Amino acid sequence: MTNVQAKPETTGWTKPAPTALLVLADGTVIEGYGLGAPGHAIGEVCFNTAMTGYQEILTDPSYAGQIITFTFPHIGNVGTNEEDIETVNMAASSGARGVIVHAPVTNPSNFRATRHLDQWLKARNIIGLSGIDTRALTALIREKGMPNAVIAYAPDGKFDLAALKKEAAAWPGIDGMDLVPDVTTAQRYDWDETTWELGKGYGRQTDPKYRVVAIDYGVKRNILRLLAKAGCAVTVVPATTPAENILAMKPDGVFLSNGPGDPAETGKYAVPVIKSLLDAKVPTFGICLGHQMMALAVGAKTEKMHQGHHGANHPVMDYTTGKVEIVSMNHGFAVDTKTLPKNAKETHRSLFDGSNCGIALDDRPAFSVQHHPEASPGPQDSHYLFKRFVDLMQKSKKAA
Repeated sequence: MTNVQAKPETTGWTKPAPTALLVLADGTVIEGYGLGAPGHAIGEVCFNTAMTGYQEILTDPSYAGQIITFTFPHIGNVGTNEEDIETVNMAASSGARGVIVHAPVTNPSNFRATRHLDQWLKARNIIGLSGIDTRALTALIREKGMPNAVIAYAPDGKFDLAALKKEAAAWPGIDGMDLVPDVTTAQRYDWDETTWELGKGYGRQTDPKYRVVAIDYGVKRNILRLLAKAGCAVTVVPATTPAENILAMKPDGVFLSNGPGDPAETGKYAVPVIKSLLDAKVPTFGICLGHQMMALAVGAKTEKMHQGHHGANHPVMDYTTGKVEIVSMNHGFAVDTKTLPKNAKETHRSLFDGSNCGIALDDRPAFSVQHHPEASPGPQDSHYLFKRFVDLMQKSKKAA
């Protein structure tokens, strides 16, 4: 009889060692698994509730200085492509400094995909972390506010934890920080690309009716596309362009773009320019940071929010139409409604927390909104605002 030696009992699968960390400023360490670019970066951690559009979110210049946690567990499953990037300069660094997702990223399953999210993050130098309880992190942000943190990825799993904790604790945070110089254009340029259509791609404008100067505080591509689609010949200028240079271009309207950072800091050089444009009664339209700085230009104040608004499912009341619209949001500061002057009428308000989402001036042809009517990602409920801007320019031209 042959003796058969029993095989040793197995203990099941072995949990892989963590290769990425999120180190909060208070010393909390959250372990996960790395993806994207190895290295480490510091920023403010926010959560975004959008279920789609992660590529557009990660390239939105308004996210400069932030680490984005997606509340939706499955991110990356439709891959990435070269058409859904929102930074105007394709070679420029992305807005976000890091990304946190719950589930491991699967292979792409969409006909438009050209690359896996992991490869795309590497190419854009974005550090990623997966495999953590994003619901718990979201609950922490809701309770304590948006923390400063370091996100780190080391393929060998080796970290200088003491140094990372020290770096996270020492970072001063976005409050009081002007981040616009990191994302604005270095020189003036013209824009004529229009919106995307299935089977056709992006179009080109051929018959513009209005000349618009867009001040770039971190502008998104789809804003410029919708302006072009609405009949505007758009010229984009750097954030520090003097008012006299803008007025010398004889624009029919001026657009104040979205962007990152503390509006009060950017406003130190932007507000005097905006004041001059408003005094010249040039039709003006602002979005996000542009909205906040228009409010500052008429004497209102802004304030840091506890957790901010980041997502594509925010309900906003438009008092000019009496309708509720679902909008895309991305901001960590808000206009303090109590400080609005008499000539600034509140036109939009968040139905989540009652914060201000829009104003219109009684004595100037100017209005602005806190949310992102261009979407990308998000619903298109607010596309009408671009027509409202065109109508304002048309009315102003007729009155001239």
